[in-house]
Amino acid sequence: MRVRLAPFIWCSIALHGGVLAALVIWPGHWRGALAALLLNHLVLMLAGLLPRCRLLGSNWTRLPAGAAARGEVALTIDDGPDPLVTPLVLDLLDQYAARATFFCVGTQVARYPDLCRDIVRRGHAIENHSQQHKHHFSLLGMRGLQRELQAAQATLEALCGVPPRFFRAPAGLRNPFLDPVLQRLGLQLVSWTRRAYDTRNGNAASVTRILTRGLRAGDILLLHDRHAAVTKQGVPVILEVLPLLLSALRAANLQAVTLRSAMR
Repeated sequence: MRVRLAPFIWCSIALHGGVLAALVIWPGHWRGALAALLLNHLVLMLAGLLPRCRLLGSNWTRLPAGAAARGEVALTIDDGPDPLVTPLVLDLLDQYAARATFFCVGTQVARYPDLCRDIVRRGHAIENHSQQHKHHFSLLGMRGLQRELQAAQATLEALCGVPPRFFRAPAGLRNPFLDPVLQRLGLQLVSWTRRAYDTRNGNAASVTRILTRGLRAGDILLLHDRHAAVTKQGVPVILEVLPLLLSALRAANLQAVTLRSAMR
């Protein structure tokens, strides 16, 4: 398929070409040319370090307008599945008739396929969070990114029965090579409206307060079932946050839906 590069990427390519041409014509201006290139690469690097930035390509930070108009929000849960935490998360979601999107790691899905099938059976969605959740994911080249995402696509479709339509980068970090890979695989990048760093913050009241501050229709909220911080009582914080968060959604007349449902 034909890949459409983001305008800023086209500008970066044009800048590189212009600098090379300028150096041929005016070789004595190499310091200015080098400064322009360094500034451009700095902006590219910062764009990759800011999960909600759109300079590198399409990136959902909120649901489509139609979903917001229907009073919908997306609860997204990363890094799982976890055999101890995820079943309890599913029970809590059932109690509130809420639906969530689980961004799952391919290797975890391969370890716990029955749990993943249960996620889908209970009305939730499983999406692509890479095959191995590599810490250096954002440093991979185009081939490395293609391998990671394609492997996760194959794993999740084979074991869950549904091909993913959305992708979230590990830790939200990425580089300019990611968007072309996503387009080839038919995946939409999703970040979030807000997160509460619940992999480090074990205070359920604090996490809930951050997630519900300014809460409104169309928000995309981020939590973790695997790698979740624990409370002082040793409980994964998501298990104490969910009843508070889902109660807040109900009080605000908001409905938690999957990202797929939000597209209708």
